[in-house]
Amino acid sequence: MRPCPARLAVALATLLGFALGTEAGAQDVEQLQDRLASAFGAPVWRGATWGVMVLSLDTGDTLFSIEPDEPLAPASNLKLLTTAAALRILGTDYRFRTYLLTEGEVINGVLHGDLVLYGTGDPGISDRFYRSKDEVFRLLIEQLVDLGIHTVDGNLVGDASFLSGPLRPEGWHPNDLNDGFAGAISALSFNENVISFRVVAGPAGTTPTVLTIPEHAGLEVVNAARTVAADARPRLAILRDHPLEPVRVEGRLLAGAKDVWREMTVPVPAHFAASVFRATLEERGIALLGKIRTVDAPNESVIDRISAPALGRRGSRVLARHVSDPLSVYLAVINKESNNLFAELVFRTLGRVTSGVGSPEASAAAVRTALGEVGVDMSDVVQLDGSGLSAGSRVSASTFVEVIERMAASPAWPEYWGSLPQAGTRRELGRMFGTPAAGNLRAKTGTIEGVSALTGMVRSLSGERLAFSLLVNNTRSNSRAKAVENQVGAILASFGRAVSSNPAQRFAEGLSEPDADAPSRYQVARGENLALIADRHGLAIDDLIEANPDLQANRVVAGQWLDIPRRGVTQ
Repeated sequence: MRPCPARLAVALATLLGFALGTEAGAQDVEQLQDRLASAFGAPVWRGATWGVMVLSLDTGDTLFSIEPDEPLAPASNLKLLTTAAALRILGTDYRFRTYLLTEGEVINGVLHGDLVLYGTGDPGISDRFYRSKDEVFRLLIEQLVDLGIHTVDGNLVGDASFLSGPLRPEGWHPNDLNDGFAGAISALSFNENVISFRVVAGPAGTTPTVLTIPEHAGLEVVNAARTVAADARPRLAILRDHPLEPVRVEGRLLAGAKDVWREMTVPVPAHFAASVFRATLEERGIALLGKIRTVDAPNESVIDRISAPALGRRGSRVLARHVSDPLSVYLAVINKESNNLFAELVFRTLGRVTSGVGSPEASAAAVRTALGEVGVDMSDVVQLDGSGLSAGSRVSASTFVEVIERMAASPAWPEYWGSLPQAGTRRELGRMFGTPAAGNLRAKTGTIEGVSALTGMVRSLSGERLAFSLLVNNTRSNSRAKAVENQVGAILASFGRAVSSNPAQRFAEGLSEPDADAPSRYQVARGENLALIADRHGLAIDDLIEANPDLQANRVVAGQWLDIPRRGVTQ
């Protein structure tokens, strides 16, 4: 536990207010505390546990708190720890690689030996970043074509041994395991490890057609449904008791009715990826004479090293490779969209990179070390996964605020801050419209059964930077908890006081505003080029090139960060 008892936090903040400024400024803090206390004091919260902390990044004083050191289930706020550690350990330009490997020889266009599809944890092999779900596979296969390969006299091996640990982490609710947000975790992932089922009605008396998207998924489907001419209460269900069991289509569908859709997780991601890869391979004209098999354990893999597959001691060699977009692009998917699979694969990569073991335990240790090294108190943190979907993880509000504080003082702050959802933005944090928080506050949301969370930063009316974390467990109404979060965000954004130029604590050191002449930062969006970015900022292309001397061939990629020089400022 931290040295300052939680029950003294409000009194301490009041004293700090007097020490920092005028009596009027202290009264402002008291008014803020009264408004915040009223938001959490309703009878509806009896039985619920709140953990709350509001910290000024500019003065270092705690403005408000409720049990800030109480470890609580964080839901998706846990992604803030995962992504902060990822920036420290991997860096913004880290990229995932997917390989085609073999130990065989190519003779007259025939590969004599197994073809290994080897993943290193890329969650982005889908149509999220590419024109089609299988575009990455097609790019890999074209490299085989360039080598003159037309036949594989061997098996196709889906190798997921780069990462370890269970496909579904400890603490994930059994009722969630079929749903798309709980995709199984595998170093070889495709289409975010989900598949869509489409049931199409046929003529009355026939069995409806069941289609899978993508095709060739290799899943077992038992279709016991019927198309009927009339039914008082037609009902069709797409069911599965457990991800490893067959999918069942049951019930009745009216002739001429709309198609019925459902998305489900795939049971074994590596087999799913290999099945679709085989179909894509054969569509391109490359014959596979063997079967599909999968590998999960390192001792079964042709790769027995920690670094690149090209260094395999058993002589495996790279036939083709694909390199992903940089990590900075993936962080936005994790924090803005709260994508669990992206978070889990980045999380397990942390353990793999730091210790050679991509397990949840090794990855949690990597997060603990990386954040502990910059002064975050991780002593009470329990991290069972990287996404927060596990109900067994525990983090306190004060730990979350410390993470925001340390990241705000780090060189990676622009990427971290930019990955957080912005309030009043419909495709991000679509709440707090019409309040001072809109377009100002950025925060990570979190929701699982009985848990709601919001952690981030907002600028007050006077420009003061306020880091906050709001966690509630055992709530009977997540919607009411969200309403309180919205209320608190608006209260903090409308708070105003004169802030002393003499910080109360050392935490404010190094957190000052950037110099007016310093360049701003801009993240490249998909499809943008230097000419478009220069035009958007009223600059010449040469200005951008001069401000970013590390540009390779004067080209940019989606997710890359650029320095944007101030107009009229000589760099």
